[in-house]
Amino acid sequence: MTIKRSARRAVGRVLLGLTRFRLVGAEVTEPRAIFIGAPHTSNLDFLVMLGIAFSQDLHPHVLIKDSYFQGPKARIFRALGGIPVDRANPEGLVADLIERSRAGESFHLVITPEGTRSRGETWRSGFYRIARDADLPVMLGYLDSVTRTTGLGPTLHLTGDIGADMDRIRDFYADKAGIHPEKFTPPKLASETPDDAPAAGSSGSPRPLT
Repeated sequence: MTIKRSARRAVGRVLLGLTRFRLVGAEVTEPRAIFIGAPHTSNLDFLVMLGIAFSQDLHPHVLIKDSYFQGPKARIFRALGGIPVDRANPEGLVADLIERSRAGESFHLVITPEGTRSRGETWRSGFYRIARDADLPVMLGYLDSVTRTTGLGPTLHLTGDIGADMDRIRDFYADKAGIHPEKFTPPKLASETPDDAPAAGSSGSPRPLT
C-alpha cells in the first residue's frame, strides 16, 4: 500500500486544513535530507509535519513505535513512511537510518529531536549524527501556535562545530511557540563538542514521533 504522488498534495492540504495551521515558506530543494519537527509538544504535531511533507509531494520516513505495526493498521503506517522502532532495543537504529539514507536518490527523514512531548533538558543528538555521517542537510520544520503557521525554515549543512550549528538552530526556534509552549525542550544537546558526540546506537538515538 502506497500513497500515489497524484494524491499526496491533496492529503497534505487536508491534513493542514484539519489542524487549522497555515502553510508558509515551504520549499524543498534537497532530494535527501533530515527534516526536523519542532516544537514537539502535542500529538497534533505529527499531522502538521506530515501535512508539510505531503504538500511538497514528499514521501517522508517517520520513526514510529513498533507497537503500531500490528494487524491491518501496519499497512497504513508503512504507507505513511513509518519505520518501526523498538524503544527497548534502540541499538543500531542510527546505523540503520544512515544505511537507508544511502540506498536511494531520495530520502527525507522526519525526526523530533526533543524525543518527548513533555519538557526535557536537552534534545536527542541522533539527528546530528545521522546528518553528519550520511552527509545530509538538515531542514528546519516548525509550527507556531501564536501565528497558527507552519512550514520550513533554512536548510543547514552541519559543519561539525556542534555549538555553532546548534546556535543557528536555537536562533531559528527562539520565536516559535508549540501548542503547549511550556513543554518545549530548548534546542541544546547534552554535549556540544565534536569529540563527545554520541556514537551510533548510543543514548543519542532519535525517538519515535508517536
